[in-house]
Amino acid sequence: MTKGKVYGYVRVSTAQQHQDRQYIAIKKYGVPEENIFADRQSGKDFERPGYKKVVETLQENDTLVIKSIDRLGRNFDDLLDQWRHITVEKQAGIIVLDMPMLNCGLDDQLMARAIGQIMLIVLSYLAENERITTRQRQAEGIAAAKLRGVKFGRRAKEIPVEFENVKAMWREGRCSATAAARMLGVDFHTFKKWICEGR
Repeated sequence: MTKGKVYGYVRVSTAQQHQDRQYIAIKKYGVPEENIFADRQSGKDFERPGYKKVVETLQENDTLVIKSIDRLGRNFDDLLDQWRHITVEKQAGIIVLDMPMLNCGLDDQLMARAIGQIMLIVLSYLAENERITTRQRQAEGIAAAKLRGVKFGRRAKEIPVEFENVKAMWREGRCSATAAARMLGVDFHTFKKWICEGR
């Protein structure tokens, strides 16, 4: 079997995070720097320019190297689809540096590749389940906080002391609602909201 090219993919979720650790590990594996693609984007889906480019670049017998499975993606179903797309449809290999048991390199025996795919399914399920559990805990925490009287969202804008005088001017027709709002330093909708609330 002719050995293809080796590519790398790195991803961080925010601009504040650094990709250095992933770059170092992937280059140490032997991936040329010009073959490493990167994204600064969430892993919730695969609509990422760097990822799409590296997958488009992969040819049969090439290998994609990633530092850890969550750098590829976090959504269980999409992750499995992408894994199949790369290893089955494109006939390329995948190396996960932090999880050698997942490695689906082209020199592996059929059984080793099958075990790698099974392990991916198990680990992806656990990752997705943790994401769902975390979201549920957050929702439960918010509900409990609301029961304790904790208020969420932006704090209501405080009404200026001159509101009553300006409101009286507006009611007497001495100024428009827009002019009244301007005098109070708020927008038209806020002024009307205060009026409707009977303030």
